[in-house]
Amino acid sequence: MEAELAPSISREDLQPDAVILDVREDDEWAAGHIDGAVHVPIGSVADRMAYQPGELLSDQPIVVTCKGGGRAKRVTAWLNANGFDAVNLDGGMLGWQGAGRPMVSDGDQPPTVI
Repeated sequence: MEAELAPSISREDLQPDAVILDVREDDEWAAGHIDGAVHVPIGSVADRMAYQPGELLSDQPIVVTCKGGGRAKRVTAWLNANGFDAVNLDGGMLGWQGAGRPMVSDGDQPPTVI
């Protein structure tokens, strides 16, 4: 996946009903993620979009995130090159956590970014 054509959006400009795609691995997702985000590890994005896009199809751009932004930029570029409207979340999950934005985890531990 190429990192070209990867427009971005800031946390402040994110719409409340935005479709957020988190492309981190399972352990990263379980440790902490944005409530309501859709989890599809980076290696599964192409298959998911081809066969079961479901809630990822929206009138708004798909907002893609990962830990720091590198994987999300590649996925954003791939989505845009394949006919989807996508933007990269500036700062990724580290930026989200650093700004004190709400997160949830899949366990008993407080949510965090690993």
